[in-house]
Amino acid sequence: MARPDKAAAVAELKEEFQSSNGAVLTEYRGLTVAQVTELRRSLGQNARFRVVKNTLTKIAATEAGLDEQVLDLFEGPSAIAFVKGDVVEAAKGLRDFSKANTPLVIKGGVIDGKPMSPEEITKLADLESREVLLSKLAGALKGKQGQAAALFQALPSKAVRLAQALADKRAESEQS
Repeated sequence: MARPDKAAAVAELKEEFQSSNGAVLTEYRGLTVAQVTELRRSLGQNARFRVVKNTLTKIAATEAGLDEQVLDLFEGPSAIAFVKGDVVEAAKGLRDFSKANTPLVIKGGVIDGKPMSPEEITKLADLESREVLLSKLAGALKGKQGQAAALFQALPSKAVRLAQALADKRAESEQS
């Protein structure tokens, strides 16, 4: 029979895996408490950084239905950044922090149920934030609407100018 505190920890981790948009697994060996606190602050409001026990986390990940590739990453001291919201922002925070603090190593993770390698997470961090991408898309769509409106306005005005030119030509030929 499992101890109630361990069963509660597994249930909590399982809930974190299921309710998060992503989970990035890291190795934190060599980081001081102050550095871990700084990392938690740098991740912002969308991510929660937790130091976890591998055995309990493997059980929770299995119960949450995560891929076998992710379960293989639970070696050595592990910590997970559970992301709710913009995954790109959290990936940038982890990448930037790991550049400044070499003891933090990104092992991999799961984004929207898909296993991701450390390289893929770094590529994700290179993307612009969701808000920036959406605003660029909105700007592009607005520009296309303006072009379409100008095109639709040009057709009738060209037809009117053509009709006027024909009328002028006819009047000119009648006078001659």
